[in-house]
Order: sequence, then C-alpha cells, then structure tokens
Amino acid sequence: MTSPFEYAPAPESRSIVDIKPSYGLFINGEFVDGHGKAFKTISPATEEVLAEVAEADEADVEKAVKAARKAYDKVWGPMPGRERAKYLYRIARIIQERGRELAVLESLDNGKPIKESRDVDIPTVAAHFFYYAGWADKLEYSGFGSTPLGVAGQVIPWNFPLLMLAWKIAPALACGNTVVLKPAETTPLTALLFAEICQQADLPPGVVNIVTGAGDTGRALVSHPDVDKVAFTGSTDVGRAIAKAVAGTDKKVTLELGGKAANIVFDDAPIDQAVEGIVNGIFFNQGHVCCAGSRLLVQESVAEEVLDRLKRRMSTLRVGDPLDKNTDIGAINSAEQLARIRELSDIGEAEGAGRWSPACDLPSNGFWFPPTLFTGVTQAHRIAREEIFGPVLSVLTFRTPSEAVEKANNTPYGLSAGVWTDKGSRILHMANQLRAGVVWANTFNKFDPTSPFGGYKESGYGREGGRHGLEAYLKGGVK
Repeated sequence: MTSPFEYAPAPESRSIVDIKPSYGLFINGEFVDGHGKAFKTISPATEEVLAEVAEADEADVEKAVKAARKAYDKVWGPMPGRERAKYLYRIARIIQERGRELAVLESLDNGKPIKESRDVDIPTVAAHFFYYAGWADKLEYSGFGSTPLGVAGQVIPWNFPLLMLAWKIAPALACGNTVVLKPAETTPLTALLFAEICQQADLPPGVVNIVTGAGDTGRALVSHPDVDKVAFTGSTDVGRAIAKAVAGTDKKVTLELGGKAANIVFDDAPIDQAVEGIVNGIFFNQGHVCCAGSRLLVQESVAEEVLDRLKRRMSTLRVGDPLDKNTDIGAINSAEQLARIRELSDIGEAEGAGRWSPACDLPSNGFWFPPTLFTGVTQAHRIAREEIFGPVLSVLTFRTPSEAVEKANNTPYGLSAGVWTDKGSRILHMANQLRAGVVWANTFNKFDPTSPFGGYKESGYGREGGRHGLEAYLKGGVK
C-alpha cells in the first residue's frame, strides 16, 4: 500500500515452529489416529498446505467424552481447587515460555499479523490461565456455588483460535470440569500445540481432549448425551442450530455469536484518537472480530473531517505477509470467507453506497481484501445490517444523541459498541441506552481476563471472562 515511508521487510522466522506433516486427535492425554478422513489445513497467505489433520467421527467423540468423564469422576472433579490451580499456573507459564512459537504458528494457520498474535493474543491467553488459576480455590466466593458441572463440550471459531480456547478451557478447568474441545477446521494447529503443552504440564489424562474436524464433529460433540455443558463461539446461524439441538436437555449453554457494533463519534471527540480507535475497531485481525466496530456513526458536523483523517490513516496501513512485523492487515482466513466479503461489498456498491479503498497492491497468492470504506450508507443497506466479518466499514451520520442511540440499536445484534466524546455524562447516558453487552468509552477492542464479555439478542447469551465467566461452569449458576 502507498505510504510516505519505505519499509524493509522484517519477517519473523518460521524455524521456531516444528509443524508435523500430520496430526491425530488428542484423547486421554495422547495423540491417537482418528476414524474419519484426514483434512488439510493451509496458510491463507500462501495457500500452502501446512499439515494434514485427523477428522473425528462419532466414535472418536464418544471416546473423548468417555475419557473426559472418567477424568472428571476419578481425578479432576475430586481434586482440591488449590491443586487444580497449580496446573493452570503451570500451563500459563509454559504459554509464556513458548509464546513466540505459538504466535508464529497462529499467524501461519490463521493469517493474522504477527504483531497482533505476538503482542495481543498470546499475552492475553496466558493472562486468562493466570486469572482463572487464582479462582480455582476461591469458588465459594464467586456467588455461583462451587460444584462443577462435569464434562464441557466446547466449539471455537477460526478468528482467535488460541484466545477462544483460553476463554473456554481456563474457567472450565478452574471450576473442576473436564473438557472436550473442537477447534475450527481451518485453524486447528495452535489447539494441537496446546495439547502438547498439556502434556508438558503433566495435566492428568482426559482432563483436556481435543477433537478436530468440521461441522459433523461439532454436532456430534454438542449433542452427545454425556456432555453437561456446551460452549460455542461462532456464527449466529450455527448458534441457533446448537440451541435447538440442546433444547429439552439439562445441558447448560453459552453462545457468543455475531455482531454489528456501532462506533459512535460525537463532535467533541478527540478526532485523531477516535480515528485510531476506528481503525483498530474494524481493521484489527482483518475485521475477523465478532465485536468489530463495523458501523461508524459520526455526528454530521464533524463527518467530513473524520472521513478525511480516516482515509489518510487508512492509506498508511500495510497489507501483506502475516509474518512480516511491519504488516497491519494480514490474509483473509479462507476462500469461503473472502467470497462472502466480496459478495456483501459488491452488494453495498450496487445498492448505492460510495465505496473507497486506498491504493493497494495485493499478493498474487492467498486470500486478500483491501481495507474498504463505504459512505452514504443507510439503515436499509445490507452492509449496515449483516455481519461482513472482514475489513469493511460502513459510515452513517447522526445529528443528536437520541438519533445515534436509535441507529446504534437498530440491529438484530447486541454485542458491543464504542462511544467517543469529551463529556463523561454523555458516556454514562449512552452506555445506559445502548443495548450492547460491552460499551467502550474513547477506546475499542480492549479486553482483560477480569472483565466479562457477551451479548444480547442474536449475539447470544451468557458471559465469558471475569467472575461472571465462572457461572456457566458451576451448578450454582443460572441455567
């Protein structure tokens, strides 16, 4: 992309990662062959095959759930919380020690820039295990009881493979549950490396089991009769299917689904700071973020100024090799996701919105999409209603705070929102009016393991993170 500066390539070395030609399933503390067909996981930046991975069928899921149940009954469930904490602390320290290896593998398999996986994802992963290790012997103070549920079946997405794993596994283990986790089929490698970390930490066999595969594997896991808890992060459509599958059972369920967050900029906001927040809100992780600020609501009196500065800032973003430390925007995770981004962007243009992207030379191999801005967007446009899950920003304007609230809430989703203003009273007023699980004030996409995260409406239900994240894994919590 054009820039006033010239940057020499600064690639991170791949040599720190030892990617095996093939991977099995991780069941009962060991890697075993699967009964299903193997599938390939590729680098979205180059389309090279990274490894072949076993696909778990119903028999494999059955074996994994049995191993988890045995570990829960015999070892992990009866273990005192202070002893469970030691394992969680050990896992957290190993993650820190192997952080560079994990970051490189995440960027290779997912396509995200190395500076994001290295400086954001991996430190936050370790922080979650440290945080929930601290809760393991204090559950009676959580307010949700201290009795674990049993076996948790967990299904995670491809946008934050290792971070979503930590969000799911850390609180489950701290509460005394055992886990069967299915990573996304396009990004299984860091979950399988985490399995090696479990071995390195001497975690008792069966406490964590990882079954790889696609939709059929996930369906077999969430519908298994001996799974006590289902946790899912992903699309709203799949979330609906899971809710139907577990209806009428005693399973506890948490669903963290899609979003179409509003990032609201008032005329008294610090404009340069707001522009950085807008860029971070939508272009971080190529826009592959369920809480991405994909709808920019700007007060009319400053709309022209904000857009001018935003376009200038977008022109400095660097698209390219995820392992280059200079890269700001990496590869789109898959050909399927790239096709959806292109389709909805073309529809936005056909419906009359103004489309703009900075001059950008995209690599010839891999899956790429330039940072894109749409102006003249109305509430009727599909790009303002549907989750694109890519580096695409829709811009709407408003005149009054009440109009901003009305437009922000005019969505089937309710996961997050951002408010940019110099007035603290306005921030409090907006936070009370916005129907979003998380409202950021003069920032965006800030996460901490001590803070709960979750949504309303079609963004799902339940909370992950913080003390509230314990509720879904304890019998004293609300079903």
